[in-house]
Amino acid sequence: MKKLIKYFENINLNIKFAFGFILLLSLMSLTLNYSSNEKLIAIQGETEEISKIIIKDEVQFSEQELKNLLLELNIRFPHIVLAQSKLESGNFKSRIFLENNNMFGMKEAKRRPTTNKGTQNGHAYFESWKDCVIDYAFYQAAYLNSLKTEDQYYQYLSASYAEDPNYVVKVRQMANSLK
Repeated sequence: MKKLIKYFENINLNIKFAFGFILLLSLMSLTLNYSSNEKLIAIQGETEEISKIIIKDEVQFSEQELKNLLLELNIRFPHIVLAQSKLESGNFKSRIFLENNNMFGMKEAKRRPTTNKGTQNGHAYFESWKDCVIDYAFYQAAYLNSLKTEDQYYQYLSASYAEDPNYVVKVRQMANSLK
């Protein structure tokens, strides 16, 4: 990490960009751990050959598992993001969530790293609900990194996230009840 910081200092790039880049790289490495939802286990056999067995590591979705992942990924303002997910997915019952594993109503990302697999039903679709959360972490790293306060976050959501003019009021009410 020190080498990366030194590199960015040497080429006179803004240090905030460097930390954002490092955060993005960290999130990308987490994607490798989560996006395939599989773990590779090596088992040594009697013939000294190594056999490979793939074991599915699918964690059933629950609101608690979502909260855990938001914290594990160090998502900023997790209570607001949880409120967004509940609102966008109709409390995790919408067609977009059930068919696309998309709890944020996100469209397919084209200008930032993403875990989505394309577009289905007019929205991005993901292999798993975890991939959707990781994608939201990429979204935050790409566009919301400089925001420091909840008010700034809500202002951004109001200006750039949803079409509903009452979106932020609804998210704020729900987030306050989730704190």
